[in-house]
Amino acid sequence: MLAVTLTSTGACTSENVENGPDIVVAASLELSGSAADIGVAYQRALELKAAQINASGLLGRRKLTVRVQDNRGDPATALTQITAFAADPSVTALITGTCADCTSGAAKVIEQDHLPTIALSPVADVIAPAAERRYIFRLAPSADDDAVVLTGELGRAGQRKVALLASDDAYGKRGADALAREAGKISAKVVARAQFAPADSDLSKAAHTALAGNPDAVVIWGYPPQAALAVGAVRAGGYHGQVYLDAVAAGDLFLGGPFAGTDGTSLVFTPTLAIDDVIATTPAKAARRQWFQDYTSRYDTYHGHASFAADALQLIVNAVVQSGSVDGATLRTRLETAQVDGLSGSIRFTPDNHSGFTPQSLTMLEARAGRWRLLG
Repeated sequence: MLAVTLTSTGACTSENVENGPDIVVAASLELSGSAADIGVAYQRALELKAAQINASGLLGRRKLTVRVQDNRGDPATALTQITAFAADPSVTALITGTCADCTSGAAKVIEQDHLPTIALSPVADVIAPAAERRYIFRLAPSADDDAVVLTGELGRAGQRKVALLASDDAYGKRGADALAREAGKISAKVVARAQFAPADSDLSKAAHTALAGNPDAVVIWGYPPQAALAVGAVRAGGYHGQVYLDAVAAGDLFLGGPFAGTDGTSLVFTPTLAIDDVIATTPAKAARRQWFQDYTSRYDTYHGHASFAADALQLIVNAVVQSGSVDGATLRTRLETAQVDGLSGSIRFTPDNHSGFTPQSLTMLEARAGRWRLLG
């Protein structure tokens, strides 16, 4: 079954919807490299969501097309791709992936060509400074919000000595700073901090460094494959306490491969990854359950980050439908006031805040019986 949710506060003429140009959304994603796990999930979600929107009749006789290119996590490659997309008059909007430098490096092109862009990066700096990035929006959990939820759970569990293993990049460094700041608010302390390169496959040295502080809990801040390797490394190092993962570590619903044997690990993320545990008491929750089922039916599993890409595409289509336009400046104005109960959670953009995912949409999950479940 195909399900499409549209939350709209504006209107447009049916003539504009029916007879306007087709909608082309470009995507520059990390389909290879250290973040490929998430990038492929984004691509799958965009393909599925585009098919759903086209089948729904929302655009009338117009067709939605998604053009995806692999930037390999390389800012130079991304700049070339985005420059070409921006110069193509048929491209309506852009979606970029986890690589913050890939989006930031193309910010001038995006601004100059008035190309509405939704970045799926965990690094909040992709939308800063706001005055120079009016056309860039961000839809992903932030390090600050992750840290608030994680330390709340640490405080509830009475864990005061925390070790951190974090990716040695902008995303990991921002997470380390946020965790240290929030830990202090619950009288906890980061007693050891270890870093690993985004491409590392042997994390035993980083795990040894982190465990040297004899922590009550270990927090891992990394992309899904490395997060799984880090869990294995701390367990191999003799640590038997609680392990927590930040939101970017969310991967497939079913914990096979490197995540096999990680039962008991906790994860801050959205309830959509464990939607089977959620009672569909609202239309938004019902839509999330249907999306989960549609994605799982098509790809034989569910990936946590898929909902963010689907929401990004829906937001762009909403802006087109509401305004009856594909003009970049018009769509930017619509996106700045978008409010949607999306597949990932509550999304609220404002002119002063282009980071739309609300922290209230985060919760704690746990690995149990080979899959992610709501904690408790």
